[in-house]
Amino acid sequence: MVYREMQKVLRAYGEVLRLVRRLPEDSRPYYAKFARENFVNYREVDPKDAAAVQDLLRRTYNHSLWVLSKYGVDESVAGKLKGICSA
Repeated sequence: MVYREMQKVLRAYGEVLRLVRRLPEDSRPYYAKFARENFVNYREVDPKDAAAVQDLLRRTYNHSLWVLSKYGVDESVAGKLKGICSA
C-alpha cells in the first residue's frame, strides 16, 4: 500500500512537470520550481495516511488546472494527471 501511494505521488510529480512544458516558455522555470518545492515540502506526509495523500493529490490536480487555465491551455491535457490523482 505504501509503495503504491509513493509511486502515485511520483507519477503525479512527473506529470505536473510535463504539463509545465505546455506553459509559455518564460513561465516554465517558475512553475517547475514551484512544483518541486511543493512536493519537497510535503514529503513529511505519512504515506500510510491515505486520506492525506489523496487530499494532496486532489490539490495537485486542482492547482494544475488553475495554472493551465491562467495561461489558456486546454484543461483536457491534464487527463493523465486526473487519472493518477483520482485513482
